[in-house]
Amino acid sequence: MGELVFIGLGLNDEMGISIRGVEEAKRADHVFAEFYTSIMSEFSLERLERIIGKRVKVLSRRDLEDYNGEAILERAVEGRVAFLVPGDPLIATTHIDLRIRAERMGIKTRVIHGSSIISAAMGLSNLQNYRFGRSVTIPFPVEGYVSEVPYHVIKGNKSMNLHTLCFLDVKAEEGRFLTINESLKILLSLEDRFGENIIKPESLAVGISRAGSENVAVKADYIERLIDYDFGGPPHTLIIPADKLHFMEAEALIALAGAPEKVKEMVK
Repeated sequence: MGELVFIGLGLNDEMGISIRGVEEAKRADHVFAEFYTSIMSEFSLERLERIIGKRVKVLSRRDLEDYNGEAILERAVEGRVAFLVPGDPLIATTHIDLRIRAERMGIKTRVIHGSSIISAAMGLSNLQNYRFGRSVTIPFPVEGYVSEVPYHVIKGNKSMNLHTLCFLDVKAEEGRFLTINESLKILLSLEDRFGENIIKPESLAVGISRAGSENVAVKADYIERLIDYDFGGPPHTLIIPADKLHFMEAEALIALAGAPEKVKEMVK
């Protein structure tokens, strides 16, 4: 039987792929990629193809979700296939489903990891990684409906004095991405709905844009001010810290993310 190798591309451009990932792609009989699960702001398919010396077939969301990745599986039955994905390969559940299908067909699968927004955002936030609770996605409103899930996840994490990593909705094939500013407005609208003092204008938040690039932006401030901050282009990530900070977290937020000195009052 053949082989399917999932290869992470990292966060920002084609230079994020590991040396091992490049070598695996070079050895493959067929190379596929998808770019709908995340935005890589400075990525060039042409430059990537020059690096690996092969043409890359880009698949759509429909190819992978509606057609269950058949284009990949058909070629992986007897050949070696490389599947290139943004970030770390198995963060998206779509890719896990594809791997399960491959294994059930007798196709050997392997994973070549890449940089993940999870570890990158936690590190760039300057907050201690073991103090993060459940993560959540803030989706685009649909026909005026705003999902209440992010509010309840943040509430649950805060009740345990934990930080919340918020992924912001991406519709790459439509060229749309939810910004930090829009996501903060969504959270404030949910506070207006539930009124439990979880997300207030004076609450602290940390915004991160273009993690992995040379022009990454990291800014910590109170929501009432952060909501108007210009984070530039995508992708964007938002973190809602716990109500209490470790003294090193407060110092780091001030020194490395431009947080106001007043955050020292959150140290308990």
